[in-house]
Amino acid sequence: MSKNKFSSLLFILTLFSSFSLLAQIPQVPAELEFADLIVRINPQARREIQLDVDAQYRNPEYFKIKRERVNLYMPIIEDILRDNQVPEDLKYLVIQESSLIADAVSTSNAVGFWQFKQGTAEEVFLRVDNQIDERKNIVSSTRGAALYLKKHNNTFDNWMCALVSYQMGLGGAKAYFGTRFNGKRVVDVDRNTHWYFKKFLAHKIAFENQLGVLTSNSRMVEVPIQGPTTLAALAKKYGVSESHLKEYNKWTSNGKIPGDRTYGLVYIQDGTLPVQPAIITSSPSKNSSNSNNSSANSPAYKQANSYPRISGNTTKASQPDQITVNDIEGVQASQTTTQSNFTDKIGIREKKFRRLNDLDPGERIEAGEYYYTKKKKSKAEVEHHIVMPGETLWSISQKYGIKLSSLKSKNRIRKDSDLKVGMVLNLQDHRKRGEDIRVVNIKKAPPAQKAVVASSSSSTGPSQQARTSTASNSSSQGKITHVVSKGDTLFAISKKYGVTVNDLKSWNNIGSQNIISIGQKLVIFTP
Repeated sequence: MSKNKFSSLLFILTLFSSFSLLAQIPQVPAELEFADLIVRINPQARREIQLDVDAQYRNPEYFKIKRERVNLYMPIIEDILRDNQVPEDLKYLVIQESSLIADAVSTSNAVGFWQFKQGTAEEVFLRVDNQIDERKNIVSSTRGAALYLKKHNNTFDNWMCALVSYQMGLGGAKAYFGTRFNGKRVVDVDRNTHWYFKKFLAHKIAFENQLGVLTSNSRMVEVPIQGPTTLAALAKKYGVSESHLKEYNKWTSNGKIPGDRTYGLVYIQDGTLPVQPAIITSSPSKNSSNSNNSSANSPAYKQANSYPRISGNTTKASQPDQITVNDIEGVQASQTTTQSNFTDKIGIREKKFRRLNDLDPGERIEAGEYYYTKKKKSKAEVEHHIVMPGETLWSISQKYGIKLSSLKSKNRIRKDSDLKVGMVLNLQDHRKRGEDIRVVNIKKAPPAQKAVVASSSSSTGPSQQARTSTASNSSSQGKITHVVSKGDTLFAISKKYGVTVNDLKSWNNIGSQNIISIGQKLVIFTP
């Protein structure tokens, strides 16, 4: 193909992509839900808001970049708002404020993701000085914004007023609204409605159907860090470059993290393409619709072996405030014991611990098991799970960090006896009433012939022993599993088993940044 023809084709494809995006511009409805409010919008206000929605889509390339950034940060923001009992709809405010640019600065010297001025930042307990500026930290600043919004909603009992007070301040909002909206659950939007709320509605409408639309295989990981330490040291620990950490953690001006509190460190983890599980065929119900008969080999199913995801100081996993399990604070049991003994050790009330982990009174704490010390989520980061032999509803809920009640509700299943091996369970969306649960055939693995320890760590402490599983020769071809330990690299692992780094990356779907994490299970086919 000639250079001119190639350039023309590229131009046409780019133009087609732009037209495709423009065709997706959402239209402002006459009525919508926001938080716990019904918002009714009259025709004049709809036209006004539509202009702002259209403006978001005007430059397709810029919109795609912004959408990618929104989708990277949004899971972290949603979790924090949920944990602080703030409606998730408020997440669109951060797009309006800063377009999720960490070091954004307004003409009035408001800084960071949520655009706090220094005085307001300090009111919500953010540290702002020449070393640390938590306004540029997505975790700290979102917690601060949640605190601010929740406090103002306590005054108005109306999330529209609370949102507008974010721009006007509480005193200004009180003077503007009076008490006429206090406790109201229906809001009428017209030409007299405050511009800030109409601007917010435009961002909500523009982006709410774009969440989850990613054009790369990257995801943002958040790890709680207790200093003192440095970005240079953490870069080595998490297998990323120091410049990468500096790019996404501009809240520390000199690359040093002090020990005064826990800070949320973020970095981008690449290479998280879905991996298809070992499934050979589909066997749906005769009454299933066509939409329910999609191939079980669809890449929509992620390999369950990568869950739970463990991050943080895994050498002290049995101690509180050291690790996260699926991005939720957790702890690993170093020995089998009672709930009372375990909760005394980790400093949490027994009743609260049972609630966080969906445990019944008297259930034993099992050695090597991970338990949560903060609330689990209402949905997992993956869409589906295929039930394997020996699994229970509780074990599946713990694997993904999803509340047991949510798992049951999403699948309309109430007891373990209803589970069948090969069932495809929903982890995000609710199964429709009357909809059959898909069941797929699971390929049986050959019996293990020999177990060998695949950890390169020399530690023999109870936490490490519980964390290190075995690698078994599961076939005559020498398939084993290696559990990544502290200090492991792809190069070191490849030398240990006599394979190449490219082989490891191919077998385990590891991205270009060569990121692996402690506790991750790697499949290896030995020569």
